[in-house]
Amino acid sequence: MPYPKGHKIKIRGRILDSAAQAFRKNGIRETSLPTIMKGAGLTHGGFYSHFESKEQLIAETCSNIVNHTMDTLQKLMLEENNESNLETLLNFYLSPHHRDNLEVGCIIPTLSGEIAQSSEEIKDIFHLELERFIEFISDIAECDKSTGGVVLSIMIGTLILARGIKDPESSDNILVEGKKYAKRVLNC
Repeated sequence: MPYPKGHKIKIRGRILDSAAQAFRKNGIRETSLPTIMKGAGLTHGGFYSHFESKEQLIAETCSNIVNHTMDTLQKLMLEENNESNLETLLNFYLSPHHRDNLEVGCIIPTLSGEIAQSSEEIKDIFHLELERFIEFISDIAECDKSTGGVVLSIMIGTLILARGIKDPESSDNILVEGKKYAKRVLNC
């Protein structure tokens, strides 16, 4: 009996979701295809009927995660009537929740170091997604792309440092100071 219509797309989505969670939490190098497939509730053998290579999976996963991050931020901006969009962006991105939940957060801070050692294809995809996120921030902050890139750099650096600090109070302080500095750069 054939699978129902849309079955392959649904399975592919489960694989992408599993990869997103695993890459965020463990990075690319530490995540094997069997781990991803197990996370999707599938066997390793079925991987190649959905993707040509791990490189293709990484590229699509990076794109999906950036889309998810921007969608989440846009939804929050619509819900937060008492804050500016920029305030909502910074409060979410530089929050203890985002810091502490790698498996659902932005992939850029998690994979930036690893991407530098990846293939040219992955670097190109990552660069495109980074540019797209900078443009997103620039639109929200109503600034040029250069300033948007600086703000994103502050956000990413702040999040990476805050995640690396064992002491919760010190980590929280890094998040607070990162928000302040980003606002200073934007003259807010």
